[in-house]
Amino acid sequence: MFSGIVEATARVVAIREERQNRHFTLECPFTAELRIDQSVAHNGVCLTVVDISGNTYTVTAVHETLIKSNLGTLEVDDLVNVERSMRPDALLDGHIVQGHVDQTAKCTAIDEADGSWYFTFEYDPSTGNVTVEKGSVSVNGVSLTVVNSREGSFQVAIIPYTFEHTNFHTLRVGSTVNLEFDIVGKYIARLMQQYQKH
Repeated sequence: MFSGIVEATARVVAIREERQNRHFTLECPFTAELRIDQSVAHNGVCLTVVDISGNTYTVTAVHETLIKSNLGTLEVDDLVNVERSMRPDALLDGHIVQGHVDQTAKCTAIDEADGSWYFTFEYDPSTGNVTVEKGSVSVNGVSLTVVNSREGSFQVAIIPYTFEHTNFHTLRVGSTVNLEFDIVGKYIARLMQQYQKH
């Protein structure tokens, strides 16, 4: 379980293919505090630490993860948003994030707004996922508040701190991001689907 409050960005230093899996070796400020088998969110995807060596650690993404998220497009030197799992006694500063990416979205616009930025994202609405005005969404693992919610698109406002301390500053129009929709909203949407069938 995560909060969507990114702790740092990790730099990809090596990528190794093994059949349909991909091993990512990353360098981040808290590598020394990690342990084998620990869960860490990478751009919002929960992955398990399988190796630690010096100031780097390695995680493995299976084929399903690679095709359902933007991890399959990562290259050496790319920056990844990372967050360790939440402690039971921690304050929930963001929102409940499971680390299970629902789908990807494309960045279609970036507008500067006198010191902050509005990012617009479009996604395939046929999946049944929805956003709501002032609701929560996780974009590349970052807990954000939705504005201008539409069918298949939404905007988020990014303050300078978030822009500088996550990989939002590397996004461009056309960039692919990972989305995890609000868990409460997903349950409600599922219940509505069941209700409409009866």
